[in-house]
Amino acid sequence: MTIPSLADYKTPRPWLTLGIFLVVVIAVGGLIGTQSVPGSWYAGLDKPPFNPPNWIFGPVWFTLYAMIAVAGWRIWMINPNSTTMKIWFGQMALNWAWSPIWFIGQMLWPAFAVIVCILVLIIAFIVSARKLDHIAAWLFVPYLAWVSFATLLNLSIAILN
Repeated sequence: MTIPSLADYKTPRPWLTLGIFLVVVIAVGGLIGTQSVPGSWYAGLDKPPFNPPNWIFGPVWFTLYAMIAVAGWRIWMINPNSTTMKIWFGQMALNWAWSPIWFIGQMLWPAFAVIVCILVLIIAFIVSARKLDHIAAWLFVPYLAWVSFATLLNLSIAILN
């Protein structure tokens, strides 16, 4: 496990890999987002006063997905078989699962269980990534903040309904 040097980035391979990470994370996230949009069910739920407007979620998630992709790419470039990378894949799978569980399945409490697991994996990624790449770890801090807020929001809506 070695940290890539500047010479490692002079070939097309790492940049192609970055492109793949960005396209897959953003495209899959976007596809899931378009297939599990808040509808009349969500509109009819009781929500806490700190519930943000629906329009904020798209730009926030696009930005977060780009940061998540870059963080994953950075760790991949160091060691694609690392525990940190396995944590990254785990949180990504759960992240993509949350919206269908919440919006399509309309399962508030199972979605809460999933988001708590995402939160745990985000923290685990940050702790693990710090040992390999500080930038990758820091790229997950806004994600941690947003998912912490989303966890509170998920819990609040589940309790209210």
